[in-house]
Amino acid sequence: MKILYFALAVTAMGAAAAQAADGAGSATSSNVVVYGVLDAGIVAERGCVANCAGTKVSGGVASGSRLGLQGREALGNDLSAVFTVEAGVQNDTGQSEDGRLFGRQAYVGLDSRLGALTLGRQYNPQYLALTDVADPFKGGMAGSASNLAGYSVKRYDNTVKYVTPALRGVSASAIYSFGESPYSSANNRAYGATLGYSAGAVNVSVSHQRKSNFILASGTLPAIDMSSRNTLIAANIDLKVATAFAAVGVNKGYGSSPWDPNNAYSSLALSMSSSDSRDTLLGVSVPVGRFKLLASYVRKDDRDLANRDASQVAVGLTYSLSKRSDFYASYAKIHNKNGARYTVGNASDSGRGDAALNMGFRHGF
Repeated sequence: MKILYFALAVTAMGAAAAQAADGAGSATSSNVVVYGVLDAGIVAERGCVANCAGTKVSGGVASGSRLGLQGREALGNDLSAVFTVEAGVQNDTGQSEDGRLFGRQAYVGLDSRLGALTLGRQYNPQYLALTDVADPFKGGMAGSASNLAGYSVKRYDNTVKYVTPALRGVSASAIYSFGESPYSSANNRAYGATLGYSAGAVNVSVSHQRKSNFILASGTLPAIDMSSRNTLIAANIDLKVATAFAAVGVNKGYGSSPWDPNNAYSSLALSMSSSDSRDTLLGVSVPVGRFKLLASYVRKDDRDLANRDASQVAVGLTYSLSKRSDFYASYAKIHNKNGARYTVGNASDSGRGDAALNMGFRHGF
């Protein structure tokens, strides 16, 4: 059934692109683009908390594999209709990434000189600041900073997002995600904002977000508050010979650390919970011809009594064959303290061990 869904999706994309081409001479100007990334690699995990394959072929290691359709129609007076639908693909098996047809992004909206307003499934601002600004691994490979830092739920459903135009290097964005819970309008809702500055060699971003999540107990037991508050200051600077990366994060609430995707309530497993932590990231990217050397250090400082600290050291290498194709390799090791169970994942997999080596190939189109 999932294969049928993807076949229908590809057919719809082709039909939309053909329709856009046929209507090129109409009164309105439209542009529809089919794009994607296919990424596959070998992942070797060690130090597994639970059973693991040890060595396996995985899809979406450096970047999540995807098939997307993006469009824009000029409506006049500098106003355009825009949309994006993006399906995640596990190209090692051909299955969908998360069981959804368009589970990565699915939104529609308007864009003008006053900014862009979009509605649908979209990235949360804190995750974008971490991966796009602070992480030399860009949220992929074994060195992904999100193994330890920030809030690992990448996208929110039912989201209204506004992005300002850049003015002298300054831009901002804000989101509100409706909880749409049958129990409470406050449950599962999220909101946040980012303020960024990018000019020349300097790129800085400050983001804050809140996510409400309550586990409703039965009988006389009170509900468990798993809500989170995350603040992140991220930066990078291009030094020509290298790019330096840094970030500092403050996390509050029991949903403030990387979440356990196997938990039915999409909340933290209690064995990993931290209600107060600080994140620190330092990284570097060094281009050498077609090679790029990557390295980072991430520390999770748990301020709870359990003091479940963790630190990750990662190194990586990419080799560019073209602007769209490259080989990559990465190794990361997490040192957990006092029962912490953070694992080394990558762009599409949360991982099961405290160390991982991966090597693979990525092509964009």
